Amino acid sequence: MRHWIVDREAVALDSWREALPGAELLRRDDIAGSRFPGQGIVWARMRFGETVNQAIYGVDRSSGQPLVVLADDPDERVVLEALAAGAAGCCNSHAAPAVLRQVALVVANGGLWVGQSLLTRLVGATTRRLVQLGEARADDGWAASLSAREAEVARLVGEGAANREIAARLDITERTVKAHLTAIFEKLGVRDRLQLSLRVNGLKI
Repeated sequence: MRHWIVDREAVALDSWREALPGAELLRRDDIAGSRFPGQGIVWARMRFGETVNQAIYGVDRSSGQPLVVLADDPDERVVLEALAAGAAGCCNSHAAPAVLRQVALVVANGGLWVGQSLLTRLVGATTRRLVQLGEARADDGWAASLSAREAEVARLVGEGAANREIAARLDITERTVKAHLTAIFEKLGVRDRLQLSLRVNGLKI
């Protein structure tokens, strides 16, 4: 599979070279209207201070290759803007090679890559709506094995809160949040934040 990396300057990060060997680097200003031949993935870098539209400027999508936005400072707004612009995914420009390879695998097979933070928020919001509609069952049984503070942390994760937000809301340090999460994962037998969110929101895993 081919990879094309579009950036303001044709300079590749070491992690890109390791994850996407043979990737072709292209300057954004040089590709206006150009088509990408064959099967592959187009990666468009969004540098600090740029918008999604600037990052994908000149990218011809008519050939149907999936587009991934590589954002220097990604947040949920950027991810949603990228998806709205037709991208199949958005991730951090400085993501580890293993993560970039995983992104490539997901989008190459027709999936969307949105990142765990946004996905956790979506799971929480969707499940709470299903509970309201009577299509999912609210279950606090999971909290029985946790301390009161651990249960608070778990519920906030279920709402999609990031560690920094949890720390601010509970007036504790991020390091303490991480320690609580380690204990919660072990006690509930879950692997990560997404599984914890599913458990907290009453969905079987």
